[in-house]
Amino acid sequence: MSGRRPSRDESALFRSVMRDVALRRTDAPLPDAGPPASAARAKKLKPAPFATEPAPARAALPDLTPGAFAGIDKRSALRLKRGQTPIEDRLDLHGMIQAEAHRALNDFVAEAEAAGNRCVLVITGKGRGGSGGVLWRMVPHWLNQAPLRSLILGVAQAQPRDGGSGALYLLLRRRR
Repeated sequence: MSGRRPSRDESALFRSVMRDVALRRTDAPLPDAGPPASAARAKKLKPAPFATEPAPARAALPDLTPGAFAGIDKRSALRLKRGQTPIEDRLDLHGMIQAEAHRALNDFVAEAEAAGNRCVLVITGKGRGGSGGVLWRMVPHWLNQAPLRSLILGVAQAQPRDGGSGALYLLLRRRR
């Protein structure tokens, strides 16, 4: 250990990473890490009395469906639905395979939320013949899965000028 105190940024980062970690007492032995370097060191080593476990789950978030809003005021929901919330970033998933699109969507939403963006546009396309392609069907499903669900407040179908039924407005949570 260097002996220096962590900076404010380092402390804040540590607190943000550890905020969902809870410690609980356990009598279960820890997995064997192999033989100790020396017998003297072996006498000093004792199983740790704590193990980490996730914090108790918060109330389940309702599923996001385009046009159904829970947890946001009526005015914000109406502005999002009408396309009146300024779009701060956009992601076009045209031409991507499912795995690539899923990764791109996860990265895009996480980066947009970290940047403090409030409203973003995700363009899925309508599929061949406008009947709804794979990405058009999968994106709403992915938005309801971790880690994205916790970052999103609302989803609305885009206005025709922004892609219509082949695009979605996402209202992101504010960073606190």
